[in-house]
Amino acid sequence: MSNSIRLCLVLHNHQPIGNFDGVFEQAYQDSYLPFLDVFDRFSDAIKIGLHTSGPLMEWLDQHHPEYLDRLAAHVRSGRIEILGGVFYEAIMTMIPGRDRVGQIRSYTEWLENRLGATINGMWMPERVWEQQLTSDIAEAGIRYTLLDDFHFKNAGVQQDQLYGYYVTEEAGQVLSIFPGSERMRYLLPFAEPHETIDYLRGVADNHPGSVVVFGDDGEKFGTWPDTKAHVYDRGWLHNFFTALEANKDWLHTTTLSESIEALPPVGKVFLPEGSYREMTEWVLPVSQQVAYEDLVHELEHEPNWPRIKQFVRGGYWRNFKIRYPETDEMYSRMMSVSKRLDQARRNKDADQGALAYAQTELYRGQCNCSYWHGAFGGVYLPHLRNAVYNHLIAADNIIDLATGQQVPFVDAEAADFNFDARHEVKLVDEKLLALFAPSQGGMLYELDIRTICHNLLATLTRRAEAYHRKVLAGPSSAGGEVASIHDRVVFKQAGLDERLQYDDYPRKCLIDHFFDNDVPAQQVAGGEAMERGDFVHGGYEAKIRRNPDRIQVQMSREGNAWGVPLKITKGVTMSAGSSTLEIAYLIEGVPQDQPMHFAVEMNFAGMPSGADDRFFHQGGERLGQLGQRLDLHQVTTFGLTDQWLGVDVRWEADQPTSIWTFPIETVSQSEGGFELVHQSVAMMPHWWIQGDKEGRWSVTMKLDIDTTLAESRMPSQEVAATT
Repeated sequence: MSNSIRLCLVLHNHQPIGNFDGVFEQAYQDSYLPFLDVFDRFSDAIKIGLHTSGPLMEWLDQHHPEYLDRLAAHVRSGRIEILGGVFYEAIMTMIPGRDRVGQIRSYTEWLENRLGATINGMWMPERVWEQQLTSDIAEAGIRYTLLDDFHFKNAGVQQDQLYGYYVTEEAGQVLSIFPGSERMRYLLPFAEPHETIDYLRGVADNHPGSVVVFGDDGEKFGTWPDTKAHVYDRGWLHNFFTALEANKDWLHTTTLSESIEALPPVGKVFLPEGSYREMTEWVLPVSQQVAYEDLVHELEHEPNWPRIKQFVRGGYWRNFKIRYPETDEMYSRMMSVSKRLDQARRNKDADQGALAYAQTELYRGQCNCSYWHGAFGGVYLPHLRNAVYNHLIAADNIIDLATGQQVPFVDAEAADFNFDARHEVKLVDEKLLALFAPSQGGMLYELDIRTICHNLLATLTRRAEAYHRKVLAGPSSAGGEVASIHDRVVFKQAGLDERLQYDDYPRKCLIDHFFDNDVPAQQVAGGEAMERGDFVHGGYEAKIRRNPDRIQVQMSREGNAWGVPLKITKGVTMSAGSSTLEIAYLIEGVPQDQPMHFAVEMNFAGMPSGADDRFFHQGGERLGQLGQRLDLHQVTTFGLTDQWLGVDVRWEADQPTSIWTFPIETVSQSEGGFELVHQSVAMMPHWWIQGDKEGRWSVTMKLDIDTTLAESRMPSQEVAATT
């Protein structure tokens, strides 16, 4: 056949920071290893590009170094081109330029040392693109990357111009960009091999000498639901490679670097911000997602749809920080650590070797997966959020050591920590770090246990999702066919439609409620109780009170409950070297002749339910697992223990109270289907209060966090590094 084309197959293999070891191993056995085994059976006529993210590469080096040795052999033979990238798979638009360049360079060095690879190109995490990234990528030594053809179409590039590569420029720096074919993403591995060959033959006939690029997740080949049997047991991958070899006279599988060396660019392009098409849909507000889906379904069978489709696009990736404020909290914390590390590096007296470890911890805390949500668990997965905070807190601890922070100490700062043009307040000592948002109900929204690098408030609010209408409609099947992960409707538990609940406020700590006196506990747990005050969302005024070894943030608000004017003042005190928060409430204007039902909500994250070693207790008595719903009365002490984590959270009050506990659970979608996920434990002390002769009511509470068990398991040097 006279007309020939180049086919570049690029796989992206990734597991996020914090994913379970068993998930890594299962993906290795189901996808990464069998793919390489099949690849080995074919000749050098079959070449691929391979990007393996840093978290996965480090795991493979530790657990399956023989796999990396095999990759290195293919690198030497020229059959596999290794793509570099951001070491810990951060989305580049969400990290500072210094960290972009640093992550890319450090990963290039790692890959060169371990695999003997020459790194010319990089994988763009989640294909999130903004034009200003060009100069940082080029500065880091990268010659090319690949995005989706969707990016190019949004720039006005037509389909028949997408069979090659383009160059772009920023501040005098030049970068080559390949368009990855969306058609190929949906053909592989779901269509039969001959369908892909027929499609490519059509491209060759109409665009001889061109380049077609497939770039997508390697997990599609074995890890995605039902694909292992399809790709390997039923021989799809073997048959696909056989078909490629059978057509090698006109269909040349090659690497991206070889294509750049052999062919000139199609032209110059400047791409608008974007990601892959599905991502731009997931970032839209729920109402717009639903409208978007309905509109597409309405129009996709219209004759003019192909012409209309090129002008249809979704939202902007950065707005995931709006859709999920919890991701914005992680982002803000990450930016704070990055800034602090940059400042420490300018300190000539700082231990630069220690700061190099802090940099690695920061980079790990930038791993993108928990900063968004789509067809995968993302921000809905507590272990991923916990991992991000674990590494960010560890980096903070190391910076303290490297800069010679004296202990014990206690400090406070008021600043705009989350970039919302309003001041938050930070209290910190060597044991704890607490962040308060006075403008948002005076809530405590982050509480870092520095000794174990755990954020006790890495919670998630229950909110509506566009896919919840699929949950309400019930499960469906693909009729025995292998379906794309975007099309499956599978329930991992029964009755999920009955578990959909939504919150209208963040599930954090020190949330101030007024309820009806006889409100049922189940209404409060279900978020259905009528809020009778205006303190949950109201703004508090804040001031910091300092003593040499004690610092307090005092927040106050004048509001009302049931129309009764009230003033709440709450103070939180931290003492140097202490792992205890002292919490004092004073309510003024309280009627003397009628009780008012007042509750203080606290949520604790990273302490899962459903395990006997995670339990409530009072004194020496266990009161059930952390998912238990409790309704206790005349209580002055209470506790939550997580023996696996090694932490005991003990609460006490100077006034007897009633306590409700209940789990906060979400219904979300993941690779395997829709599932119920435990997000936090809600603990709510509540009183029926009446004013004294001056119309006042007060209570003092203590929240003590004991990590003795966790510290007993640490090597002595690790304990020293976190205290």
